[in-house]
Amino acid sequence: MKRWGLLMVVILFAASGAAEAQNPKLVIATGGIGGVYYYYGTQVSEIVNKAGFAAATAMQTAASVDNMMLIRDKTEPDKKTWFIATVLPDTAYFTTIGKHEKFKDKPVKAAILWMMYPNFLHLVTTDKSGVGKLADLQDKRVSTGAPGSGTEFTALNLVRAAGLDPAKFKKWEKLGAKESEEALANGTIDAFFWSGGLPTGSLVELANTLGRKGLKMTLVPMPDNDPGVKKFKDEFQGLADSLPIPKEIYGTEADTPTLAFWNMFVAPESLPADLAHKLVKSVFENLDSLRAAVKAARDTTPESTAKFIGKSAIPFHPGAVQYFKEKGLVK
Repeated sequence: MKRWGLLMVVILFAASGAAEAQNPKLVIATGGIGGVYYYYGTQVSEIVNKAGFAAATAMQTAASVDNMMLIRDKTEPDKKTWFIATVLPDTAYFTTIGKHEKFKDKPVKAAILWMMYPNFLHLVTTDKSGVGKLADLQDKRVSTGAPGSGTEFTALNLVRAAGLDPAKFKKWEKLGAKESEEALANGTIDAFFWSGGLPTGSLVELANTLGRKGLKMTLVPMPDNDPGVKKFKDEFQGLADSLPIPKEIYGTEADTPTLAFWNMFVAPESLPADLAHKLVKSVFENLDSLRAAVKAARDTTPESTAKFIGKSAIPFHPGAVQYFKEKGLVK
């Protein structure tokens, strides 16, 4: 009897190990700590793990560009391992068509799972910096975002559209969100770019930090009639919208017009349709927990995704489309 009991334990352990080995692995590439991408991706990971159809892990990255490289280079279908990611739309588009320099010879084969929330481009400075419009950056100390990030990609395209050469800034830094905030608070830079949801919690903290130093955090307006903004929108047609950052978000004196982009949750084309369907379904059936963890997720709705299906420059994953068809939102 003892031998039989031991044999059963061995069989059960082996079966458990085999099941675990067969369980698909999803690695969720997010962004830097302090940014919305990181918290959004981490919460999606928790939702997936609770659902039990895959083993999910969220990882910190430099965000959009790095995330698309991970999807392209690290996904291993033979090992049932897929990288999925949060990404800015312009980055996703240019990496899938090979127009981004790091993807020129090998575009990434990716598809959209759902639209997350609109990302707002922040040009953050203080009331003492002398930066009141894009053109004022030329003689200033500026951070354009972490290398390989979607923020950097957008910022560099925008400043060049404005006729500015970042190499001729008084000081050109390439810092992530946290490092940029510290540099502005310490007075070692005059302004920095950040692309994120509303509110970005670390910017709320930055406003408080600057206030204790007798400074006021301000956001540089980027209206449609700004020459740089106009040229940028002409070049990246259909990828950027114009929306205001409401004054109550960060306690600014007025609403700040800026560029807005709908963030995407994307996957490699090789992700099986049934796995994509389970992933999308589990997230949209647990929106309450996602929104409780990430305020920006209030804009993650079935309707906000469905309106883009069939109209975006990047295709949607068939497994995702199936879910929205089941909800009666897509024909």
